Amino acid sequence: MTETSNQQSNQEPVVEKADQKEEATAVKTSVSTKGRKSKVKKQVPTGRVYIQATYNNTVVSVTDATGNALAQCSAGQAGFKGPKKSTPYAAGVIVKKVTEKIQPYGLREVSVFVKGIGGGREAAIRALNANGIQVLSIKDVTPIPHNGPRPRKPRRV
Repeated sequence: MTETSNQQSNQEPVVEKADQKEEATAVKTSVSTKGRKSKVKKQVPTGRVYIQATYNNTVVSVTDATGNALAQCSAGQAGFKGPKKSTPYAAGVIVKKVTEKIQPYGLREVSVFVKGIGGGREAAIRALNANGIQVLSIKDVTPIPHNGPRPRKPRRV
């Protein structure tokens, strides 16, 4: 009888441990189902806007002063297709979408860096000003080749 009583006594704590595990998992699941806290957006008073205007597209990116991206939009994201992506109108629509995305950050003053020679260059800057963002400075960062690669050797005929 002592063997059976030992087996029973050994089994009881095992059952209790299993009950404890179930309770612990129930606690974990209830914590995870309560919902997430909404992430508080940091306030960024000044930042940078990078406008890349090519012949085929226009891309606008907004960062804080250290270069961490806050929002970006392109003409393709805004719903433009084909040659309409590089138009001044598309640039204005893109900037409007970006300003809506950065509303929670409280961005008011920006420095603008423009790259490329597309049609949306000036329109994007004007749209920034029209959407309530004060432009502090405008800098053209279009890459310019200094001398290019070495030319091919002359052809012998």
